[in-house]
Amino acid sequence: MDTTLVLLTFIICYGFIMTEKINRAIIACGGGLFLLVTGIYDLDLVFLEFIDWKTIGLLFSMMILVSITSKTGVFEFIAIKVAQSVQGKPVPLLIVTSTLTAIGSAFLDNVTTVLLFVPILLTITKLIEVPPVPYLIALIISSNIGGTATLIGDPPNIMIGQAVNHLTFNDFLINLAPVALFILIIILFGLAYFYKDKLSITSLQQENIMQINPTDYLKKGPVLIKSVSVLLMTIAGFILHPILHIDLTSVAMSGALLLMLLTHKEHDAEEVFKSVEWVTLFFFIGLFMLVGGLESVGLIDEFAKKIIYYTEGDLPKTALLILWTSGIFSGFVDNIPFVAAMIPVISEFQSYGMVNIDALWWSLALGACLGGNATLIGASANVVVAGLALRAKEPVHFMEFVKIGFPVVIVSLIISTTYLYFRFLIFF
Repeated sequence: MDTTLVLLTFIICYGFIMTEKINRAIIACGGGLFLLVTGIYDLDLVFLEFIDWKTIGLLFSMMILVSITSKTGVFEFIAIKVAQSVQGKPVPLLIVTSTLTAIGSAFLDNVTTVLLFVPILLTITKLIEVPPVPYLIALIISSNIGGTATLIGDPPNIMIGQAVNHLTFNDFLINLAPVALFILIIILFGLAYFYKDKLSITSLQQENIMQINPTDYLKKGPVLIKSVSVLLMTIAGFILHPILHIDLTSVAMSGALLLMLLTHKEHDAEEVFKSVEWVTLFFFIGLFMLVGGLESVGLIDEFAKKIIYYTEGDLPKTALLILWTSGIFSGFVDNIPFVAAMIPVISEFQSYGMVNIDALWWSLALGACLGGNATLIGASANVVVAGLALRAKEPVHFMEFVKIGFPVVIVSLIISTTYLYFRFLIFF
């Protein structure tokens, strides 16, 4: 009975989220609250296990950093510089911004990267008078592909890296970055071809962009220096995470608090807190509660165990099944709890006689990270971009994204299948 109730609640909430008739934060939190009052789980379980407060804290802190920094005009300055570097041409701009997003997502993390890039993209598209949604969709897709390449790029990789002691930062870079780069190139060419007729500007608009002086947008003064300095220090903290061993959320919170202290005279704390994307944060909380319901009745764990049953312990079959199931599953349910359920299952494979199971870890990482591109709630970065776009009155609609994202996932998984087979599985 509990299993049916949880599954039905999840499906109904998911349906309402897809239709976008009611605010998604209300739907997600409402579904989570329903599971709470019906006794599926208790409040202690929700606050101590299901809600990932590290993710919430990271998002909250980065929103504060970006909010204060954006008031200095530095994002407009960067936006104009980027637009001028491609002479204001929309399609090359899409490729350049997506590539920069992928690189940033690999060496920071994709949530932080999109928080930094969305204000820049919205500014650029407004300047050259083109629709921002294609750029935002490309931003989401490239952030998830870029995040696949390293240990710190995407939460699933961080979880796998923490669970498997012998896999280092360089192991992720060597084994995942080549296929992530190849997928990025293929997908960017596909997106450029798909959007080439929808993104165009006149020669007069192009000329106007080239005549803008980027420095006119900068509000020079102490706040600019403080904001950029703290933001760069925070980013440096992310990059040095493997060396410093300081949690990413702790780095972000320290940066946000420091910047608020340094700029409290210029920017009142209450005004700063008003600029936080509260809808996005509460949507995350509700989503964690909904997925926690699936976890509490054992649905995710049962799904993971079925993989072992159907493959009978054969390594190539197991690796490819993990890749595809995690890829498809992660598109519709946040990939974090799925990866959490799969880690102990894969670890058990060694007791069944499998000697080298690294291929299984790479399958899980590729599937979970790349599968997040299927829908707007498949990965944390997707939800953040959608929230920022909605606040800017440039919404990315659920089905509009699925029409692009789902084919991208299928292509990505086909490429990953080929890569895994010839790199790791051909000799088994």
